[in-house]
Amino acid sequence: METTRGDVSEAPSSTRASLSTDDVSVAFGGVAALSNVSVEAHSGEVLGLIGPNGAGKTTLFDVLSGIRAPTSGRVRYLGADVTRRSPTWRSRHGIRRTFQRQQMFGWLTVEENVLVALEWRGGGGGLLADLAAAPSRRRRERQRRQRTDEVLELCGLLELRAQPAGKLPIGRARMVEMARAIVDEPQALLLDEPTSGLEENEARSLGATMQRVCKERGCAVLLVEHDVGFVMEHCDRIVVLNLGQVIAVGSPEEVRDDAAVQEAYLG
Repeated sequence: METTRGDVSEAPSSTRASLSTDDVSVAFGGVAALSNVSVEAHSGEVLGLIGPNGAGKTTLFDVLSGIRAPTSGRVRYLGADVTRRSPTWRSRHGIRRTFQRQQMFGWLTVEENVLVALEWRGGGGGLLADLAAAPSRRRRERQRRQRTDEVLELCGLLELRAQPAGKLPIGRARMVEMARAIVDEPQALLLDEPTSGLEENEARSLGATMQRVCKERGCAVLLVEHDVGFVMEHCDRIVVLNLGQVIAVGSPEEVRDDAAVQEAYLG
């Protein structure tokens, strides 16, 4: 049976608040998608992951979020080895992810799409509490809706709360996905090409929201993004992947000036 948050949060403070991989490799048959990749994201930093198509960025996100098990190597979260933990366990313990393709419940409203991320916690008291309208259930529901309101406001979605999510333009839909990912206070947030299809003003809004979550809440953000300008502006550090291997790690300035990166990616 999968355990509760306690077995992670009790890790030593010096190793907490980070998501990392230790020499992670992933092979598909005889093809190596990742080869001995070690990365580490810390609380309060935006870590960019860039590289050409096929570099292994999404595969690394799959490993970090638990969708794919590594062929070898380990994943650590808040100092604990979570390599064998399921995607559900990781999500419920604070590792949240968005995807390249939009993943929404189109028939639900914007508000309902965000609320659904809190449903796993339950209302307390089970069916009996529902039937009796127990005070504890009403209090929990108020708290959920208050938190949802806060996140909808942060993401600029309050005026759209009653709109069906499936009818939103792509920019607003991306912000709904962001809201759903952060409503339950993530400690590690994995954003997979979040500006894809966005207008410039929409990308600015998303970047500002990402920075607030990172800096104000102390969340570690890992960003896969092909918009190099967005990455250079918003990332504290950048990891560059090419053919499944890390070829550079450093500040935006260091990565931009790296000869190997220019040859493999920035060109």
